[in-house]
Amino acid sequence: MNFIFVALGGAFGAMARYAISLIPVKTHFPILTLVTNIIGAILIGFIVGLVDRKGDISSKTVLFWKTGVCGGFTTFSTFSLESCNLFEERIYITGGIYVALSVGCCVLGILIGKKLSYLI
Repeated sequence: MNFIFVALGGAFGAMARYAISLIPVKTHFPILTLVTNIIGAILIGFIVGLVDRKGDISSKTVLFWKTGVCGGFTTFSTFSLESCNLFEERIYITGGIYVALSVGCCVLGILIGKKLSYLI
């Protein structure tokens, strides 16, 4: 049964990620992946903070949101590919900025998400 909760959450997360990828942008900077991963970091931080504080959230709900939705929504492999492409194209400054922003903003996003969980 746990697999079904993860699969349903993953499908929802993947569809949301795909929807964001359809937003038209005119830049070589992979902004949509960055934004997606920051949103996902905030969301997973929120979920973890909520579970840590409340403790009475079912394991199936946590699987749905944390493993399913966040796992299907965020994308480390796409981030890695886009970073590699920027470096291969010798766009070193943009690649470095992308890597630094992705890591820094996503770690900050976890902290923000945890803090937001205290508002509920």
